[in-house]
Amino acid sequence: MELKQIIASIKDKQPTVKSVFFVGCGASKAELYPAKYFLEGNANDLRVSLYTSNEFNFATPISVNETSIVITCSLGGATPESVTATAKAKELGAHVIAVTHVEGSALTKDADYVVLHGFEANYAAKMEKMTKVLGLAVEILNQFEGYEHYDKMQDGFSKIYDLIEKAVASVGPVAKAFAESYKDDEVIYVMSSGATHEVAYSFSICLLMEMQWINSGTFHDGEFFHGPFEVVDKDVPFLLLMNDGRTREMDSRALDFLNRFDAKTTVVDAKDYGLGSAIASEVVDYFNPMLISGVLRVYAEQLAIVRNHPLTKRRYMWKLEY
Repeated sequence: MELKQIIASIKDKQPTVKSVFFVGCGASKAELYPAKYFLEGNANDLRVSLYTSNEFNFATPISVNETSIVITCSLGGATPESVTATAKAKELGAHVIAVTHVEGSALTKDADYVVLHGFEANYAAKMEKMTKVLGLAVEILNQFEGYEHYDKMQDGFSKIYDLIEKAVASVGPVAKAFAESYKDDEVIYVMSSGATHEVAYSFSICLLMEMQWINSGTFHDGEFFHGPFEVVDKDVPFLLLMNDGRTREMDSRALDFLNRFDAKTTVVDAKDYGLGSAIASEVVDYFNPMLISGVLRVYAEQLAIVRNHPLTKRRYMWKLEY
């Protein structure tokens, strides 16, 4: 069933939807954020929340009921906390959409609808999860409240995958330079703003801490000057993700400060890959996360190569009871 049909089916059953909950863990939770950010910024009446799965399970919001849409997400569809969250949402009467790469996985058992996404084919496929969830959010807004830039969003969806593939095809040399420069750093700070905020978060906790065992801190660069900037000094390692759109001024302010004190700074800038030239300014904010995530994947792969530490290597995950 197409995204538009899924939301139309829900509307047929429940003409009034009051709340939308996005639920997942780790990278999957972060990949739900652009959709949450989109709805928060454009919905007049819908209540929108993003939960890590066990928070949803242990401190379930009282507003989860038949007037809710709950979107749960897990790459392999087997994350226990997210499987439980899907069942809990269904039990409480919500309209549940499971988003996963694996058809028939445990996540889908109690879901009313299933959205399958790619992963292996190419870098663009790795961004399908994030993009399709954003597509669901656009349909929810348009069908329940109306959205004036709906057609521009659809045009963006039609272009983003090609933009990702073009970007990653050109990024090899700078990704290798990043890897060589940062391979011995004991900590790397990552920050961004807007819809890309949790791209920084997921790169920090998943690609660096989980997959490379590198200490990392992450924060919204709107918060940078309210605490974190005190650690800035010459050669302190930072990775700044710059958006094309309304929050770019925050990114630029942070960059100016990093440069002022000669911090060791790498910038991944959506403008360098032509995002705003292809996608309308009214909606460009919401496509930064997909493009930047695709580029960052190459950065992570190159870092893994120079450190001789495969992205699949773990000490605890999948190996211990926890």
